[in-house]
Order: sequence, then structure tokens, then C-alpha cells
Amino acid sequence: MRKKLQSTTYKYLFPVAAIFILLIIWQVVSMTGLVPNFMLPSPVDVVKAFISDFPLLLQHSLSTMFETVVGLLIGIITGFFTALLMDRFELVRRSLYPLIVLTQTVPTVAIAPLLVLWFGYEALPKIILVVIVVFFPIAVSLLDGFMSADKDTINLMRSMGANKLQIYRYVKFPGALGSFFSSLKISVSYAVVSAVISEWLGGFNGLGVYMTRVKKAYSYDKMFAVIFLISILSLILMRLVSVIQKKSMPWDKSKK
Repeated sequence: MRKKLQSTTYKYLFPVAAIFILLIIWQVVSMTGLVPNFMLPSPVDVVKAFISDFPLLLQHSLSTMFETVVGLLIGIITGFFTALLMDRFELVRRSLYPLIVLTQTVPTVAIAPLLVLWFGYEALPKIILVVIVVFFPIAVSLLDGFMSADKDTINLMRSMGANKLQIYRYVKFPGALGSFFSSLKISVSYAVVSAVISEWLGGFNGLGVYMTRVKKAYSYDKMFAVIFLISILSLILMRLVSVIQKKSMPWDKSKK
């Protein structure tokens, strides 16, 4: 019991205390005028802006989350099947892997305007950008997980008459889940940011659109409010991934 209490203290109390101290320092800096209020609004002003604009923020966040979730699902599915093909066929791996790596050398901010130009200002270009961002870590992590499967276990399965589907089901898929969920936690945070970046460049709804509007009005308290909201949404998605990981990997004692 004591050990569990200490673990909870290290996991939650210290991070919360660090955030609380940071907010106090921020408030003091704002109140003393070390930084002009219009450049660095106080945490109290940010909270007031968040509360006053909450209905509007909620409306825009629904659009951003729709683009994020749809892009995530498509990115996961395409990444999964691409990793499966690259693991199954060496020719496919040698052909596709360099191209997949090459796509990551192009900055997101360079791709986003082209997608808006090609596909308009609706949700489609935002979803495509999220797919591009999510696809790489999912495909690469799954491929590494598949290829790192224990060879002796696979040979044993084959000697017992197991087919390729059974080898994937009982050996490769379970072995790759750890890598998959690790990359998924990174992907969900990048997905939200990518959706917001694409909304900066054109759109009718979304947190990125909201940010551009309040920026032009020099409402930096509202800018900070939406930044915090984006962080909260990313943390919620990451927490959801952790819960799914625990349910999917009951044998992993490190996640208990």
C-alpha cells in the first residue's frame, strides 16, 4: 500500500506541483509588469478568456477533433497494411521504405498550403495532412515490431504446421503491439497539431481558424486559451491510447 502511494505521489503530485509553481511565477511576472500584459496575459486573464469563449472554442474544437480522429483512423489503417506488405514481401519493403522516409523530409508547413490549394478549404486537406503525419510512425514501428519477432518461435510454429496468418496472429501481432502503441501516443499529439496547422492556412471552422482570428485582433489571452485547449485535447487522446493499450496488452505488467 505504501509503495503504491509513493508511486502515485511521484506520478501525479510532483508534476501538478511543478505546474502550479510555474503558474504562480507566470502570474507574478504579469502582475509586476516585467512583461507587458498585452504580450503575456496572466493565467487569470487566460482562464477568463477560456470561460467567456468556451461555447465558441467547443464548436471549433469539434471540427478539429473530427479531422484528427478521421485522419488518425485512416493513417493507422494505411500504416498497418503498408507495414504488413513490407514485412511480407522484401521487394515491397526495399521499394517503399526509402519513399516513406523521404516523405518525412518535407516540412508539414510546406505540404499544408499545397493541400489547401488542391483540395479546397473544407475538411479533406486537413484529414490528408493528419494521415501523412500519422502514417510514418505507425508503419515504421509496426514494421520494426514484425521484423523483431523471435525467429525460434516462428520456426517452432511452422514445425507445428502453423500457416502465415496464424504466425501473425499469435507471434508477430502481439509482439508488435508495444511498438505500435508507443508510436500511436506520439501520433495522436502530432495529429492534433497537424490539423490545427492546416486550419491556419484556410478553413471555415476549427481551432486553427479561431487562432488566426484572435491573433489578428491581438487577443493574446484567447491565443493562450486555445493553446491550452489543444494541449488538453492531445493529453486526453494520449490517455485514451494508454487505456486501450492496457486492455489490449493484459500481459504487459509494466503498464499496471
